[in-house]
Amino acid sequence: MKKYSATHEYVTIEGNIATVGISAKAAEELGDVTYVELPEVGKKVKKGEVLCTIESVKSAEDIYVPLSGKIVEVNSDLEDQPEIINEDAENKGWIVKIEISDQSEIEDLLDEEPPM
Repeated sequence: MKKYSATHEYVTIEGNIATVGISAKAAEELGDVTYVELPEVGKKVKKGEVLCTIESVKSAEDIYVPLSGKIVEVNSDLEDQPEIINEDAENKGWIVKIEISDQSEIEDLLDEEPPM
């Protein structure tokens, strides 16, 4: 199941794990991604907090936590190849995997990406 936040993060939910990244539209708006500041594995995060920052040739943008939980994995490929986000934002360009702590928050997500 794929959902979107109002701030253009996507969430793919499998069981109790949410894979989180930015939408293809958001990646296009950012331009060429040059750096991704990845959070630490094991960190507890709350919906609405800043998850990480993505820097591009145009700007630096905060990425927000779409679902509360604990970070169980980060996409370490992004450390050396941040451009993966531009090439395949909603698949290979995922940022983190979160073990969901509050399943009811899924209801607040959108079925389709909002307009830019």
